[in-house]
Amino acid sequence: MKPLTNTDFFKTPLILKITAFSLISITFFYLGKHWSNSVYQQLLFFPTPQNSIFISPNNDKSFNITPLISQNQSDQPPTDQAITLTPPPIYPPPNESPLSVPNPTFGIIDSDGKMTDDFDVGEFDPDIAENWGNGTENDSASKNFKVRVRKYELCPESMREYIPCLDNVEAINRLKLTKKGERFERHCPEKGKQRNCLVRPPKGYRQPIPWPRSRDEVWYSNVPHTRLVEDKGGQNWISKEKDKFKFPGGGTQFIHGADKYLDQISQMVPDITFGHHTRMILDVGCGVASFGAYLLSRNVMTMSIAPKDVHENQIQFALERGVPAMVAAFATHRLLYPSQAFELIHCSRCRINWTRDDGILLLEVNRMLRAGGYFAWAAQPVYKHEQVLEEQWEEMLNLTTHLCWELVKKEGYIAIWKKPLNNSCYLSRDPGAIPPLCDPDDDPDNVW
Repeated sequence: MKPLTNTDFFKTPLILKITAFSLISITFFYLGKHWSNSVYQQLLFFPTPQNSIFISPNNDKSFNITPLISQNQSDQPPTDQAITLTPPPIYPPPNESPLSVPNPTFGIIDSDGKMTDDFDVGEFDPDIAENWGNGTENDSASKNFKVRVRKYELCPESMREYIPCLDNVEAINRLKLTKKGERFERHCPEKGKQRNCLVRPPKGYRQPIPWPRSRDEVWYSNVPHTRLVEDKGGQNWISKEKDKFKFPGGGTQFIHGADKYLDQISQMVPDITFGHHTRMILDVGCGVASFGAYLLSRNVMTMSIAPKDVHENQIQFALERGVPAMVAAFATHRLLYPSQAFELIHCSRCRINWTRDDGILLLEVNRMLRAGGYFAWAAQPVYKHEQVLEEQWEEMLNLTTHLCWELVKKEGYIAIWKKPLNNSCYLSRDPGAIPPLCDPDDDPDNVW
């Protein structure tokens, strides 16, 4: 058989058919492209999978498409009216999630726990309580029905400072022992003996001065007591000027101001960085809470506590200034805070005998301190060299050593200890060491 040459190959019928089909396809492609460019709107092309699309340049142009509509699909004769193609409407972005919208703020921290000076203060009508009267019922009528609401009576004038669980005289008088501060603890009325009356505000009570001005001044009529001015005026705590109490920012151990005192603590222990590593503080025996008030501007939340003692209104001063505070005492029960709640516990002349009962009160401090937290003590035994005070200092050193605390710095009248980060020291303590370790089944969060 004669071999097939290249010339003979292209003369075969199959190759001729393929060539003709290709030429016809190319011809129709160019005719269609020319017809589309000159008459009708181009289609949207998606050249590659991506987040954007390409819009035809004929967008926003008007075209008469009436001739393209089939006559049998419409009862209306064709008209010359043009139909304008408009782009789809652009809708505004959806509203942000409610979770991302900040809530209205009604305190000194916002909904995210950050400090803020911008918050709302509600209105206060001082005449409501005074004009309340002691009627027992209040009628409210409308066209269709009548409602009778029972009103609480006002408490007597002598009870304007009444706190139910702290002013329960009957329970306090039944106490067998009071030398450990039992009378300053909570003694709530028994069931059926609670008072059903409204405690009056102080006479002439006014809407509190807003923060941050309240850090430095409050209305005298809102806390009408001058005992602290008489007792602590020389220590730069508080003074009275006309119708206001003024707070210079001092304290018994920091008469030159809380700011300098806070700077001194940070310089003594650089790891105590207020607003960074140190954010939660407990101030024991807080006085008028200048320590906590000045920490607010450093992004630190301080819980200020003090008993209701001879200076019964020191906590009310703190609350009136806008500082978180509670009436509480180191006595015979755990405080109302969970374990490891604070990075620093501070006591400046807080009048607490930390070494009594083999250091049981220091155990409570240890419970509330976080691992690696600090206990700052500013008191006379730290810096005075009288025999009694030196004995108290040695006893304090002995107990804190058995607690595995490290005395990291002693400077002037301030001593600062650090709680260990782990249990290695506790596990190596001698048997019978004082104070003893808690039982393994003891719940550190089981508070009073």
